[in-house]
Amino acid sequence: MNASILTLEANLIREDHAADTLRLLNAYSADPMGDGHSLSDAARRDLIPGLRQHPTTHVFLAYADGEAVGIAICFLGFSTFAARRLLYIMDYFVQPAQRGRGIGKRLMDTIATRARELGCCRLTLEVQENNHHARRIYAAAGFEQAVYVPEAGAGLCMHKPL
Repeated sequence: MNASILTLEANLIREDHAADTLRLLNAYSADPMGDGHSLSDAARRDLIPGLRQHPTTHVFLAYADGEAVGIAICFLGFSTFAARRLLYIMDYFVQPAQRGRGIGKRLMDTIATRARELGCCRLTLEVQENNHHARRIYAAAGFEQAVYVPEAGAGLCMHKPL
């Protein structure tokens, strides 16, 4: 029997959406392909107020039979070369027990629809090199490693902790 699947853009003023966001992001953080451990007390305390205050936040939730099982936290950015908005997918997670049911695809479709409504030229995301499952999902959704000028090689994601 197929579960009833609903995807939507969250309203973090709603306590249920805020609680689902915090719970799912904590589960993602604890996942080996997330951060490998639960969110810190400070992150749990500051996450929802910080997302509410950040002006470009877009959070998407997926529900199966009324239970929140998937999340994507996104931020609007800007492509200088295209001179248009882009939507950056910062966090993307479906509960392990719910994977393989099309929930991730439905969530990605909802994100893409909203990005088009916002006038975005593309979606961007990062994925860990050895997260082969996620890489297959992203490839099936049309994502590929960024190559702008072939002679320059493929784009790499780098960071510098502060």
